[in-house]
Amino acid sequence: MTVEIWAWLALAAYALHILEEFSLDWRGWAREVLGLPVEWADFYITNAAVIVLGLVQAQLSYLLPVVPLSFAALMLINATFFHLVPIFAAQGRFSPGAITAVLLFYPVGIGMYRAAGAQGLLNGWTIGLSIAGGAGLMAFPILLLRLRTLPYFRQSP
Repeated sequence: MTVEIWAWLALAAYALHILEEFSLDWRGWAREVLGLPVEWADFYITNAAVIVLGLVQAQLSYLLPVVPLSFAALMLINATFFHLVPIFAAQGRFSPGAITAVLLFYPVGIGMYRAAGAQGLLNGWTIGLSIAGGAGLMAFPILLLRLRTLPYFRQSP
């Protein structure tokens, strides 16, 4: 399969992941286990942005392989550091999203990198930029959640 096909599968995988997280109360888990000051509105807006980014990365997959590879890196980082590691850190407490992270994010994310390699699209820069892009995409909404608690960023008195 090509990077383009994997990119579309990545979007579908993320949509299913969002359904799992919503259905199994990711918000409650994130507040308790990760200590994130997240509300359902945050979840909705962030995941709407992820779907838009998923559409963009799939559309750009044949022109700029670093874009879908950044989305793949986002999926792999999310699966590892926001689902599996917290399960172990919380002594086995289930993380909503872990099922799709393991069953979809790892195979699709790895598949996309393998396809890029098979198509001759991988080099050190592409790998490094995609990992940095994925990490940045993962960190951005968390940074915004943290910033909004600071007095400077509060909009109401």
